[in-house]
Amino acid sequence: MVELEKIIWISIILIIILSVKDKIKLALPLLLVIAGLILSLTQLVPSVDMSPEMIFYVVLPPILFDAAWNTSIPDFKKEIRKISVLAIGLVFLTTTIIACIVHAIIPGFSWPVAFVMGAIIAPPDAVAATSITRTLPLPRKLTTILEGESLLNDASALIAYKCAVVAITSGVFSFWEAGFQFISSSLGGIIIGLVMGFAFLKLHRYFNGNSSTETFAVTLLPFAAYSLAEHLDCSGVLAVVILGMVLSWNSISLFRTESRMQMSHFWDVAVFVLNG
Repeated sequence: MVELEKIIWISIILIIILSVKDKIKLALPLLLVIAGLILSLTQLVPSVDMSPEMIFYVVLPPILFDAAWNTSIPDFKKEIRKISVLAIGLVFLTTTIIACIVHAIIPGFSWPVAFVMGAIIAPPDAVAATSITRTLPLPRKLTTILEGESLLNDASALIAYKCAVVAITSGVFSFWEAGFQFISSSLGGIIIGLVMGFAFLKLHRYFNGNSSTETFAVTLLPFAAYSLAEHLDCSGVLAVVILGMVLSWNSISLFRTESRMQMSHFWDVAVFVLNG
């Protein structure tokens, strides 16, 4: 009950932030970070303890799904090479640079622990990138690359993180095993996302065009895709992203206008609350 009271107070603060967002003219993710820092430093709101499983399995999937749903698929396919280089190469390079700096300036930080820190810091947030780029007069091509990279970089960073944690716990690190894990995890996540997406396309006709049923089913899908992928040691991030893209690409032919509007309003509120 105490935790519920904390969440209610934080939700009230979120409503206040949303009401003043347009007047301050800051991107919502930046505004949320600033508000969070102020509340943390002033201790006006008691802290809420959340387990990593809660973040990964409850908060992350719908946020990723919404970002993937709103991605321009044709533009994404056109810039896939550049997006892949940034999402994989740049993330690993950033992880390595941060690890070197942390290892050098913080006493007692071993290499595996330094790489854990690097993997945590390396990937930009998908929703933050999407929200900020849409408020800036950037070329469409650059916006597509930045938003596409932010969707895929979590997969690279999470795999780098897992490899570093294994190195800490076992004391052994193999570059070739890490590379194989990255490839198998990525391919597995992509396949799971495709399979679940096309399976939904086949089963959709049984919903009989009911908007509430369609919205509820689409809401459950990212959680199911992420959970299934993680249980199979695949990338849950990529599974959710690919699933969102498959459904987004087919949404006009799949859902009626009423359903698409209902989903849009629902996801806007849900993602705002989860980000907050």
